[in-house]
Amino acid sequence: LKGTGVTANCLLPSIIDTPANRSAMPKADPSAWVSTQELANVILFLASDEASYVNGHVLSVDGGVTT
Repeated sequence: LKGTGVTANCLLPSIIDTPANRSAMPKADPSAWVSTQELANVILFLASDEASYVNGHVLSVDGGVTT
């Protein structure tokens, strides 16, 4: 896609805080999970003009917490 203005990146979120995950893991502490809003913010940034030079990266979206 070189020269087309299209970029490609990969997101690696840790556990996403969703109702399904909370239900599947009722004893887990969701305070360290990635919120859907936080994940959406990263996606919106990557889709924006501000990220036009971010290409070919694998981005961890985990708040610095590994699960």
